[in-house]
Amino acid sequence: MTEKIIELLKNSGADAWEVVDKVIEAWEFYFIGHKLDQNRVRDVEHISVKVYRKLEDGKFLGSASEEISPTASEDEAKKIIDALYERASFVKNPYYEINSKNAELKSQDFEPKKVAQDFIEALSEVSETTTEYINSYEIFAEKITKRFVNSNGVDMTVTYPSSTVEVVVNAKNEKHEIELYNMYTSGTCDKEALKKEIALSLKYGKDRLNTVPTPAIKKAPLVLSTNDSVKIGEWAAAKMAAALVFRKMSNFEIGKPICSEVKGDTITLKSVKELPNSSMNIGMDGEGSIVRDMDIIRDNVPQNYWGDCMFSYYLGIKDSFSPNNYVLEGGKNSEEELRQGTFLEVVEFSDFSVDQITGDIAGEIRLGYWHEGEKVTVVSGGSVSGSLPELIKDIRFSKEQKQYDYAVIPAAIRIADVTIAGVE
Repeated sequence: MTEKIIELLKNSGADAWEVVDKVIEAWEFYFIGHKLDQNRVRDVEHISVKVYRKLEDGKFLGSASEEISPTASEDEAKKIIDALYERASFVKNPYYEINSKNAELKSQDFEPKKVAQDFIEALSEVSETTTEYINSYEIFAEKITKRFVNSNGVDMTVTYPSSTVEVVVNAKNEKHEIELYNMYTSGTCDKEALKKEIALSLKYGKDRLNTVPTPAIKKAPLVLSTNDSVKIGEWAAAKMAAALVFRKMSNFEIGKPICSEVKGDTITLKSVKELPNSSMNIGMDGEGSIVRDMDIIRDNVPQNYWGDCMFSYYLGIKDSFSPNNYVLEGGKNSEEELRQGTFLEVVEFSDFSVDQITGDIAGEIRLGYWHEGEKVTVVSGGSVSGSLPELIKDIRFSKEQKQYDYAVIPAAIRIADVTIAGVE
C-alpha cells in the first residue's frame, strides 16, 4: 500500500510530501498477581501522509497530514490525498525546506516474544512479602519497523524495540492498604534494573503507610532521586528548541551563560544518537532528519539549537534535528554528600511539573523524607514550588548517574531554597 500511496502523491500536484509507514509486531501479557489473565499478539501497520503546498508564488508553505489505512483502496487513498492538498492551502507558514539527506540506519535484531519472556522472568524474581507485593502487571513488548520516505529522495528504514511494563504494587498493615502504579519504558528488558525499581516501589509503599503531615518548612533544599528528575533536563533542552527561540519564548542564547553567580554545579546537556537499551535508538527524528551526538549546553553555556525543519530553517540552522536521547552530566559530589544536613527528598509526587517556558516547578508531595541531620521523618502532603531560572544558580548533581529509558541523568539532584508548603 505504501508504494501505491507514493505513486499517488507523485501525481497529486503536491509540491512536497512525506510518508511514514510504521509496522508494529507486539506481544502483550496481562497478569493478576503472577497468574496470567490473558495475552495476545498484535500486528498492526500505520501509514501517515503529509502533503505540502506552496502558496502565493512560493512565499508561503502550507501542509496537512492524515493517516491512510493500509487496507484502503486506491480510490480511497486518492480522495484523502486530494483532500490533504486542498486543506494545505488553509495553512500559511513562511516558506521552509524539508529534509533531503539519506543515511544508512542501524536496525536491531531481536524477538518481541523473547523480550516479553525476559520481563515475565524478572517480575517473578522480585522479592515480595505478605504485606508488600505485586498486585498486577501488564507487559507490552514491541518490534517496530519504521520507513520514512519524502519527495526529496529520502528513503530510510529502521527496526527497533520499544517496551512498556505497567506494575501495580500493594502495601498494607492492620489499618490500611494502598496501591502504587508505576510505568517503566525501555528498549528491551534490563532485568536487574527493573527488579531494583520495583523493590524501591515496594519500599515506598510500605513507607506510605507510616507518614506524618509535611511540616511547614517554608524554604529548604529539595533532593530529587526518581524519574521526576528527567523533567529538569527536559526543561533545559526545551529552552534550546528552535520553535521556542524563534517565537521569543526562550531567552537562551548560544554563547551566553544561562545564569550568573553560580554557587553549585553547571548544566551540561548532550544529545546522543544511542543509549544502551533506549526505546528511542531510531537514528532519525519524526521528519527524517538524522540524529547525532551534539552538545546542547556545556557548563551553563548554550552551544546548539535543535528543532524541526520549519523553525530550524527560519533560524538558519543547518542539519538540525530533534534529539531522541540525551545525557545530563553529573556534578562534583556523590549521592551520599548530597544527602547531608537538612533537606527534603521527595520520591513520589501526585504530579511533578516543570513549565518549559517559565521554568516554574510544582508538585504535590505523596511521599517524602524530611532529613534533619540523623533524624529522618517520612512525610506526605503539602507541595514544592519554585522557579528554575533562579534555582539553577544553586543546583547540585551527583557524580553517579541513572538511566530512565531515553535519558541519562544524575542519580540525585539537590536544589537549594525550594518553597515547601506543609500541611501542619
